[in-house]
Amino acid sequence: MLPTPTTRRVLSRELLDVLIRAGLVAVLAIFCVRIFLPFLNLMVWAVILAITLYPLQVRLRRALGRDGLVATLIVIVAFAVILLPTYLLGVAVAESIERAMDIVRNGEFRIPPPAESVARWPLIGQRVYDFWQQASTDLTGLVHKFAPQLKEMSLALLGMVTGLGAGLLIFFVALIVAGIFMAYGEKGHHSAVQIASRISGPENGPQITDLCTATIRAVAQGVVGIAFIQMLLIGVAFVVMGIPGAGLLALAVLLIGIMQLPATLITIPVIAFVIVTEGVSVATIVFSVYVFVAGLADNVLKPLMLGRGVAVPMPVVLIGALGGMVSGGVIGLFIGPVMLAVGYQLFWRWVRDQPQPQPERAKEEQHTT
Repeated sequence: MLPTPTTRRVLSRELLDVLIRAGLVAVLAIFCVRIFLPFLNLMVWAVILAITLYPLQVRLRRALGRDGLVATLIVIVAFAVILLPTYLLGVAVAESIERAMDIVRNGEFRIPPPAESVARWPLIGQRVYDFWQQASTDLTGLVHKFAPQLKEMSLALLGMVTGLGAGLLIFFVALIVAGIFMAYGEKGHHSAVQIASRISGPENGPQITDLCTATIRAVAQGVVGIAFIQMLLIGVAFVVMGIPGAGLLALAVLLIGIMQLPATLITIPVIAFVIVTEGVSVATIVFSVYVFVAGLADNVLKPLMLGRGVAVPMPVVLIGALGGMVSGGVIGLFIGPVMLAVGYQLFWRWVRDQPQPQPERAKEEQHTT
């Protein structure tokens, strides 16, 4: 039966109302996203920090009893823990730069000539020997020769330092916001469960919320924690051996570990430097073996810590961390495993949720066959 003209007009009016409402909702959503976008990184970092530090909040709350006081105390301690090494590192770098500039101004900077054995190194020996020899005899000419490359490197280094300062400022502000989130942790968890339940259904909401929380904490422990452990193991050896710039090298080990790059990028050149300058002895052999093994410690610690407490296999979390780091930087290091873990869980739930054949239909099929 065909609809009457009156029915068609009513349907057209209702469709037009639906389209207008959908368009208004879309415009509102676009404006909200554009307004919130400048604060996206800040809020994501705040949520990650709040989720990571909230177990400490729960433990201290049993002793102090007030969420606001505990959150404030955690933020103050975190500021002190971060600011003190940052200040000491900045002072050390400034003193090193000032000392280097004084040496260059006074003309005291000299590069010793290379040993004859350098030229016999395989593949690169002769080139390294020629470059080293020119640097020891005509450093000014060598600097003029590579002036464009040095200028680009200086600009890149300046941009890196500026970006690091801006990132550190954002991190501090995110830490303050995380303290506010932790003060209302239970309400925040309840809101997260409600949002997840609205998106994926009441039966999946709590599980997805717990999975996201556990994944973020596992990445914080398995990536940042392992990088910090490696920094301590390697940094102590650098300090004991008297490596120049041991603190900066230890910090580089920490940053490389967070970026999911092997610490051997730092340890192998340092080992080579020690052997070339100090020669082969019992001390240098022990140092080399220890530092090399410490640089490979993450290969043992990651399987133990990265997937702990997460209801998905460890390779899923590791692949998510690596892929997120490549595509989204340090924030992607946390977002990648969360997205991949949630997708993994939903996919296998969809695979297992298959309609079972009815017994009567199965009997009829067996009877006909």
